[in-house]
Amino acid sequence: MRSRYSAYTLQLDDYLLATWHPSTRPTIPFHHEPGLRWLGLQVLSHEQTDTDHAQVEFVARSKLGGRAHRLRERSRFVREGGRWLYLDAISA
Repeated sequence: MRSRYSAYTLQLDDYLLATWHPSTRPTIPFHHEPGLRWLGLQVLSHEQTDTDHAQVEFVARSKLGGRAHRLRERSRFVREGGRWLYLDAISA
């Protein structure tokens, strides 16, 4: 989770796509909002539901145009070939 947050802050699209499960991976290029500043990540909880599935709830803070924003999400991950891949998000 932390590495994907860092990739968003650095706009490392190749890394984001490489860590995204093929069944839910976007096919269109990422849009990075000009002027968006990421301010921090707080992991609220982590739950490994079995050996190959986990969920991470987090809050990511950002600022755009002088306004603060918070993204709260529960992300689902699946392990394939020894690598954890982002699957999707469910309501937090």
